[in-house]
Amino acid sequence: MVRVRLMTDDDVPAVSAIRVAGWRAAYAGLVPRSYLDAMDAAEDTAARRRSLAAGGGRVRNLVAVEAAAAGGGGGSGGDGGSVVGWAAFGPYRGQPGTGADGELYALYVRPDRIGTGAGRALTAEVVRHAAEAGRRRLLLWVLADNHRARRFYGRAGFTADGLEMTEVYDGVPLRELRYARAL
Repeated sequence: MVRVRLMTDDDVPAVSAIRVAGWRAAYAGLVPRSYLDAMDAAEDTAARRRSLAAGGGRVRNLVAVEAAAAGGGGGSGGDGGSVVGWAAFGPYRGQPGTGADGELYALYVRPDRIGTGAGRALTAEVVRHAAEAGRRRLLLWVLADNHRARRFYGRAGFTADGLEMTEVYDGVPLRELRYARAL
C-alpha cells in the first residue's frame, strides 16, 4: 500500500537517490550518457536541502511511502515506511505565483517500484493539491521521445497542448512537449 504525504528534510537523501536513479532509468538512450553519469545523489541532496530550507511555499514536494516490509532499500521517511517516489509542483514557471496554472515540475518513482501505483498516487495528490490551491490547469514538460512517460501522463488525463521547447544536455538538443490537464 502506498501513502502520499508532504516531504520532510529526513526524506531528502531518499528523494535525491530516487531522482538520480529515475533519470538514469527513464532517460537512458535519450539524454547523453555523460550527463546521466555526472549526476550525483550526494550533490543533489545538498542542493535539495538548500532549496527546501529556502522554501517560501512556492514549490510543494510530496513523497510516496510504502510500508517498510513492501519497499525495502528505498530509504526511510522516518515513519516506518520506505520512500519510493517523489513529486514537486507549484505555480507554472513564467507566471506569477497567483496565476491560474500550476506545474508538475518533477515526478519520479524508484525504478524497481514503477508499475506499483506510486506514480498514480503521487499524480492524484498533485492534482488534488493544485485544484485546492485554485489552479485551473496543471501543466508539465516531457521529453518528446520519452514514450513511457507520455503514455503515463495520457492515462492520467494530460494531453499535449502543442507547445514545444528545446533543452540542451551536454551539447545535445532534446525536444520537450508541454502537456496540460484541466482541473
